[in-house]
This record gives sequence, structure tokens and C-alpha cells, in this order.
Amino acid sequence: MKRKKRFEGERLRRSIYLLPNMCTAMNLFCGFYAIIASVNGKFIASAIAILIAAVFDNLDGKIARATNATSQFGVEFDSLADLVSFGVAPGLMIYLWALDSLHRIGWLASFLFVVCGALRLARFNTQVGTTSGDFFLGLPIPAGAGMTAVTVLFCHKIGFVAGDHPYVILLMLYLLSFLMVSTIRYNSFKNLELFRNMNFNVLVTAILLLVFIAAQPSIALFMMGVIYIISGPLLAMRQARISRRAALESEKEEDSSSTLI
Repeated sequence: MKRKKRFEGERLRRSIYLLPNMCTAMNLFCGFYAIIASVNGKFIASAIAILIAAVFDNLDGKIARATNATSQFGVEFDSLADLVSFGVAPGLMIYLWALDSLHRIGWLASFLFVVCGALRLARFNTQVGTTSGDFFLGLPIPAGAGMTAVTVLFCHKIGFVAGDHPYVILLMLYLLSFLMVSTIRYNSFKNLELFRNMNFNVLVTAILLLVFIAAQPSIALFMMGVIYIISGPLLAMRQARISRRAALESEKEEDSSSTLI
């Protein structure tokens, strides 16, 4: 009887570990499909595949934490999948979509995006368990890849021909690459208790946002991406202002105490 229970427990554990790894495999599949679609000139399909890969990437982490099925194998597998789906796939997509006319400058910019994404993943893996989960240090690579994907969808929506203005896309790619390897903090949204403490106004805002996404997905997702990208530098400037103000106040207190003495 005990042997049977032990066998059932091991089988359940294997199935639990299988579920997050299957999500990671689907993430990798979407990234590989995005590469194939870009090579065939289907950039809209490639962008959508990258966004779906981001959904699977988010799911595998949440499932692993919820079922206590985290493992070193899962971490390494997830990083390798992320490098393909959020590094190589968007880098190739952006090059073939907008930067091929720049030749060497274009593919070097795409390579810079890939290598900065790899450095971002390596730094993240070395800091697991040593940093706060409330913030990411540097722009997460799925967010950088997602921004490239929604840019393709947005430009297609408004009729913007990226090949005619490659330097605009080149600048965006350099900016995303810099933000990924920077020390600018980005909110991770991991510890928000939205469903416990959500008031009526927030609920209405969330519903309106969902309606906007459903009505104009490319425009809504592009705006959300831009807001998240600039939130990091804005938060850094706010923290610097607070630190500067605290330093000035401490200096004033030291000066006042010295005059009293």
C-alpha cells in the first residue's frame, strides 16, 4: 500500500514537472515558428508568434511556482527558450522587416539586440534569490521582444512602411538593447494583490482597458508597451530626485546642528 502511494506520488510529481516544461517547449516552438515566418516574409505572423511565446513564458513560471515544481533544469531550459523566442526571433524579424536596406549596420544592430538579451538572461540567472522580486534589474528580454512585435503590428495598422524609415527602427533597437543591460529597475508586477484589494474604480478601468485591447489590439498593446518601456527611466529619475532631496535635508540638519553647537 505504501509502495503504491509512493508510486502515485512520484507519478504526480513527474506530471507537475512536465506541465511547466511543456509551456517552455511551446514558448520555444512559437519562437522557432516566428523565425520561419520572418524568413518567409510573414512578419505579422512572426510578431503574433512572439507575443504568444511571451504568454507561454509567463505561464511556465507561474505554474512552476504554484505547484512548487521549480528546478535548475527548468531554469536553464527556460533561459535557452527565451534566447530563441525573445532574442534571435525578434532580432531576425526586425532586420528582415526594416533594417536589411542598411546592410551591415542593420544586422549588427540586430545582433546587438540578441547579445544584450543573452547578457540580460545570464545576469538574471545569477541574481535569482539574491534580489527583490518586486523589480527587474534592467528591461526583461520578453518585454524587449514584445515591444518589437507590437511595433510591427502597430506600423502595419497605421500603414507605416518601416523600410522607408529604417533609422527610426534602428534607434528603437539600440534603445531596447541598452535598457536590457542597464541597471534601471522595472516593476515585475509579481507581488501585486490586484484581485484581493481591487476597488470599484480600478475594476472599471481594467474592464475599459480590456475593451480597448479587444477593439484595437495593435494600438492598445503598442501604447502599453511604450508606457512600460518609459516607466523604468521615469522611476529612476523619481528615485534620484527623492535621494537628492533626502541628501539636501540631511545637509540642512547637519548645518543647523553645527550652528547650534
